Amino acid sequence: MALPNPFRRRTENTKYCWGYQFEWTDDHLTSEQAEPLKHSYDVLGEECLDILNTISPPPKGALPRNESQQQQPSQEEKKESAETDGEKKETLPLPQRDLFALLAEHHESHPKLQQLWDEINTVPEWVDWAQIERGQDVFYRYGGPALTGLTYQSLLGGMGAARVVETLARTGGFSTKVARRRLFETTQHILQCTKSLDSIKPGGAGHASSVRVRLLHAAVRQRITKLAKQRPSYFNLEEWGVPVNDLDQIATVGTFCATLIWVSFPRQGIFLREQEKEDYVALWRYIGYILGTPTDHFATTAKAKAIMETLLYNEVHPSEMSKVLANNIIHSLEGQPPTFVSPDMLVASARWLNGNQLGDELGLPRVSWYYSSLMAGQCIFFMGLCYFYRALPWLDAGHVARLKRIFYAVIVEAKYGLAGVETTFDFKYVPEYETVTEMGAPRDIKLRSNNIEMRNLQTLGIFAAVLGLGAWVSFKVTSSVLGKIW
Repeated sequence: MALPNPFRRRTENTKYCWGYQFEWTDDHLTSEQAEPLKHSYDVLGEECLDILNTISPPPKGALPRNESQQQQPSQEEKKESAETDGEKKETLPLPQRDLFALLAEHHESHPKLQQLWDEINTVPEWVDWAQIERGQDVFYRYGGPALTGLTYQSLLGGMGAARVVETLARTGGFSTKVARRRLFETTQHILQCTKSLDSIKPGGAGHASSVRVRLLHAAVRQRITKLAKQRPSYFNLEEWGVPVNDLDQIATVGTFCATLIWVSFPRQGIFLREQEKEDYVALWRYIGYILGTPTDHFATTAKAKAIMETLLYNEVHPSEMSKVLANNIIHSLEGQPPTFVSPDMLVASARWLNGNQLGDELGLPRVSWYYSSLMAGQCIFFMGLCYFYRALPWLDAGHVARLKRIFYAVIVEAKYGLAGVETTFDFKYVPEYETVTEMGAPRDIKLRSNNIEMRNLQTLGIFAAVLGLGAWVSFKVTSSVLGKIW
């Protein structure tokens, strides 16, 4: 939980926001310095998207992701429905348009496509593959706290950035019906980027997914900009900047690395070694490069920390739409497999990682001390597990390899995840004028235990017992020594 440090020295450059305190340096950006980044973007990616759309036009049947829009039934559901109606019809899976495959096939046909192809397949001189591999291991070494931080702080807490939320709301990507799948798709990308060193190298699955995400961002930006020019009231380009702009891209990469390192992990009792910080930032700097993100802000850990703090200070100002999307995330996860966590625990996790001030602004209800205690128990569990494996390198390697298999099985292969079908990040849900208005208002979260919560309670109980026993033994020893002295 975000607690102020009473012994920390404060200066005229000390800044404080949302339970986080830091020193403003030359690496931080003022609002005026950050403004141009809101209006610059990945021009090459958008130019190549236009060319690829000419080669292979996108399907016309794409639907907006909004609250009233049901998810499209799977092929199995369609088949069962047809059989129920007495109409046994052969169903064939609908092919997904793979923009990366199109780029790979046609990059020689146009100078712009060739430019993009050369860019993504050129490894920057600052990339050290040994360091990238170590950065991948960092994610799994602290796998539990990492997924917890990404879900409840980077994603849910990130909804406090009102300007970015306006773009997300117009895709409908965080309505209650699809937010959970959207979370799994994003996690799939992370798992592919960290699966192995070959996976993130050119030609690997993580590399290809990053290019697909880059082109998807271009499609979202292009669509929203087009609608805004036709109807200016739809999206305020002057105030909010270009959708999915360079600052947004920097923020996205920052939430996956810097926010974890300096906010999410410490609030769960996890403190990385300096080398681990450098390795993890280097990994995401390279992923950001593939995504078409300006990478200078991640050249060092100091710069990465500074840009994270800049965005936290300048950009996190929750709006009414922030409340809608934050609450939608809670609703989409409550009681769902594989964890079946209650809404009480979900809210407790969000408040623990983001602090009560931001939690209040996001419209999250207050939870009892019981669920806050369960969250404390979870942090103690993660601390014991992560520090134990980290201390023993021969066990650490096995732990990392095991979590790689488990995470992929749960997120991608399991039927309650992506059901074994990896997303190609195609532009399935197209922003429309109606998407935002159909998102709906946030519903009240009804606070109402499962195995994870019981594990956290047991961990807290064991910790309290050990602490109590230690205090008793210390008291007896001290009393005995003092008795002999006197």
